[in-house]
Amino acid sequence: MTTLYLVDDHLMVRESLRFALEAAGHQVLGEADNPTQALADVARLEPDVMLLDLHLDGRSGLEVLEQLGKRGGRTRVLILTMSDQPRHLSEALRLGAAGYVLKGSKLTGLLDAIARVARGEQYLGPEVAGLAAQVLRQGPATQEDPLESLSPRERQIITMVVRGQSSSEVGAALHLSPRTVDTYRSRLMAKLGVSDFAALVRLAVRSGWIESED
Repeated sequence: MTTLYLVDDHLMVRESLRFALEAAGHQVLGEADNPTQALADVARLEPDVMLLDLHLDGRSGLEVLEQLGKRGGRTRVLILTMSDQPRHLSEALRLGAAGYVLKGSKLTGLLDAIARVARGEQYLGPEVAGLAAQVLRQGPATQEDPLESLSPRERQIITMVVRGQSSSEVGAALHLSPRTVDTYRSRLMAKLGVSDFAALVRLAVRSGWIESED
């Protein structure tokens, strides 16, 4: 039996996963819809495997990966996401993810991934083989991919801003003052070489950090 922790911002997804995983003989120790709660719970519960989505209601699962890497610990992370962007796979693996599975995969594939990750293996299923090949062909990030130079916290703020959240809303979510958020925004736009909000949105969509329908 593997102990698990679920991180996804959709309650229905978490409920469905819990039902399926417990029916398969695993134990789900807890769940969260945001990085702050997830990190606190995992430090306390120490599950074998965390199933982590990359998009968490304006925040990034990469933030969780980065913090877990700094803390160390026994929990291994299996990304479970809709994102088929090569850059997301590359960044997740760089930050220490043990596996990457798309949400469109079959349950049997997810169970296989959990078993392998729990054994200490890396898992990239057949549905992401093409992504892995693209990552290998692309090699390390270059200056042609400006968002690759941002930290997870910087990408988190950019994502929330381009989704239309105000400085007050971003600040409340991240425990920052609105003025600090405004400063972040101005510095990041300068760093990315964009002069207005529309250009920032286009860059985020083109680079795959948000979906065009957002």
